[in-house]
Amino acid sequence: MPVATVGDRAVSERSVTEEAIDRFAEVSGDENPIHLDEEYAAETMFCGRIAHGMLAASVVSAALARLPGDIIYLSQDLRFENPVRPGDTVVAEVAVVESLGGDRLTVETTATVGDETVVSGEAVVLSVPHDGA
Repeated sequence: MPVATVGDRAVSERSVTEEAIDRFAEVSGDENPIHLDEEYAAETMFCGRIAHGMLAASVVSAALARLPGDIIYLSQDLRFENPVRPGDTVVAEVAVVESLGGDRLTVETTATVGDETVVSGEAVVLSVPHDGA
């Protein structure tokens, strides 16, 4: 089976609903009221409820999983650049930019809402052939 190589790209998208934010809070244990309480969040610098940054970043993980082979995360540097709000659709794009030798690759990662970047960064992954087991 093929593995990811320099030049490979993948995309994933997810609509962020209030229910998705609530479920992410439940799973992660992050119950910061900026994510869960509209009245509270309205009084913050964000002027309303926002999604967890890691919820937006999870769309990057979904895009990585669409690269050829089995992709295993080794590390991820993230920059949270803009908030994601209920009703937004996050589109994550990943691009393999460098082979580090062996099965290790560097991948540029970006998540956007419309034309605005919400999360950017760089991942190091292993790309190994899928053995079909």
